[in-house]
Amino acid sequence: MKLFNFLLTFLTVTFASLTMAADGLIVVKSPHNTKDTMNRLEDIVKQRGLNIFARIDHAAGAANVGKTLRPTELLIFGNPQGGTPFMECAQSVGIDLPLKVLAWEDASGHVWLGYNSPEFLAQRHGITDCPVVTNLQKALSGIIETVISH
Repeated sequence: MKLFNFLLTFLTVTFASLTMAADGLIVVKSPHNTKDTMNRLEDIVKQRGLNIFARIDHAAGAANVGKTLRPTELLIFGNPQGGTPFMECAQSVGIDLPLKVLAWEDASGHVWLGYNSPEFLAQRHGITDCPVVTNLQKALSGIIETVISH
């Protein structure tokens, strides 16, 4: 059963990556509500030794100005060990760092995780041969895979 769940999760992440990476945004469905998804993400990021810079609750911000927004949260995190080599390839990548993952609930009540593909960022900054990109993509995919696992 664990192997089946792993394969299902892997295929979900891979399929989402292939279908959504064209515009640079990788989107994966979460089986958890938005708050639990973000709590899991935050815990995993901390466990992997990454720095959390901010967790932004967009729905709470909307409520502060009298607006209603379905649950939407952003986690900003990173680590100089991964970010610095990326920026050594092109300092302009710094505009897209630290890394960000957004969790939101759609109108049907489904929860999604979205993040910018490091490959897309490398293309955006003209550094498709940057060696750190593959490792960043594997790290982000692994984090997201762990978040959405049951």
